[in-house]
Amino acid sequence: MSFARALFTVSGFTLLSRIAGFVRDTLTATFLGAGFAADAFFVAQRLPNLFRSLFAEGAFSAAFVPLYASEKEKQGEEAAQKFAGEALSLLIAILTPFSVLVVLGMPWVIRMMAPGFHDEPEKFALAVHYSRITFPYLLLISITALQSGVLNARGRFGPGAAAPIMLNIVMIISLYLTTFFNWNVGETLAWATTISGGAQATWLVMSCYRARASIPLVWPHMTQACRRLFKQIGPGAVGAGATQINLLLTTILASMLPTGAVSYLYYADRLNQLPLGIIGIAVATTLLPILSRHEANGDVIKVRHYMSRAVQFCLVLGLPAMIGLGLAAQPIIQTLFQHGAFTHEDAIQTSQALSAYALGIPGFLLAKIFASRFFAQHDTKTPVRIAILCMATNVVLALLLLGLLGHIGMALATSIATWVNAGLLYLSLKKRGQQIADDELKKSLPRVGLSALGMVGMTAAITTLTQNMFENTPLSTQICGLGLIIGLSSLAYAVLLHVTNAVDLKEMISRHKTPSKADE
Repeated sequence: MSFARALFTVSGFTLLSRIAGFVRDTLTATFLGAGFAADAFFVAQRLPNLFRSLFAEGAFSAAFVPLYASEKEKQGEEAAQKFAGEALSLLIAILTPFSVLVVLGMPWVIRMMAPGFHDEPEKFALAVHYSRITFPYLLLISITALQSGVLNARGRFGPGAAAPIMLNIVMIISLYLTTFFNWNVGETLAWATTISGGAQATWLVMSCYRARASIPLVWPHMTQACRRLFKQIGPGAVGAGATQINLLLTTILASMLPTGAVSYLYYADRLNQLPLGIIGIAVATTLLPILSRHEANGDVIKVRHYMSRAVQFCLVLGLPAMIGLGLAAQPIIQTLFQHGAFTHEDAIQTSQALSAYALGIPGFLLAKIFASRFFAQHDTKTPVRIAILCMATNVVLALLLLGLLGHIGMALATSIATWVNAGLLYLSLKKRGQQIADDELKKSLPRVGLSALGMVGMTAAITTLTQNMFENTPLSTQICGLGLIIGLSSLAYAVLLHVTNAVDLKEMISRHKTPSKADE
């Protein structure tokens, strides 16, 4: 499968997942709102997602995929599958007792994750209860992540990208069931989270079987290949999970603010994850195995080509995402979430956080690309050193901005730290003499920037002219207003890209249909 085709495959499934996620979040806002029960559930959800990013998807994507690809290239398919089986058995052997210990010690874990909850006994008790239900999701999604890594390394990106759709489907169904059976909404969502992990793991087992890549489960033992894997997982976990760690730090500080702050940041981050997932995760998922293969073969020209195309792809789509979410945050939040238990004040507070988060979108996407280059070279130490520095930057900025801007300051601190991460990764690559931009990218970047600047003016103007469509109006009117903002802003940006000759959109879209010579 070509790089461009893989990008569109992963992006397409991720888009479907995010659309389902919007439905889920809208229903969650309607049924759960932004009160103490919502704060408790979002903290409970954050915990397994943090460890998933650190020890499963993040670490295994960074460490497992390059090693698996290298094993497959040098030793053959049988040796690669044996390595995958050994890694899976060790993963289960480590995470099972770890999960049991965390569940038993959950009150102490919540005290560390959300220290502000301790002063509100009911919220604290709910957070502990919900977290004990959701934490087994870690083991299930870790199994999913490893199977997805095997398929990605074989050029099969669809099954892994489609798996998160099941999370949203299960949670949407569970929310509707609460209305029929009068179940507790927060507890039902917690159980749905864990059940969805089982559904995703089952889906990937079936996908590996169909791809003739079933992973053999062997008795856990530490082989030489597994030693290399787990040696790289530690740094890879922090490097690949820097964003989740920053979000955890934000949650800790937000727990000390008035009720609702955790929820505001959660809903804002969910929308911010749309471009990060569709663009950033798609690029990182497809780029890493391709770079790993060409790095193993020593093909510097192809490595540079794919890096340049990834940067171009991310900026062409990431800049308008930043502009749209940043300038039209309030009408977006009002249309999607301001229903039922979610009030107008909740919408204003959430939209301000979203605008702050949106500023970091291009930086996050670029950091994903630059980190993939290090991971492809089996270097997880450099990204982790940079990630630790950026986490410290995030904490310092969050503490400085907390008093001035409240929860908005924490979102802004996360965005600034994300840009610092991207900048330091780029400078480290440049210091090594590893150039990223080819001639096509150097020609395109200034023109893309000019087109984005034109979109800023259009989006600001349309948002101002349509603001009356979102004040005490029917949902149909709000949807029409949001459609006008998105449609006209996107059209203006596309026209400017064409006029400035920044990128040939027709060629960019057609690349997914047939492999280019560079893809072969």
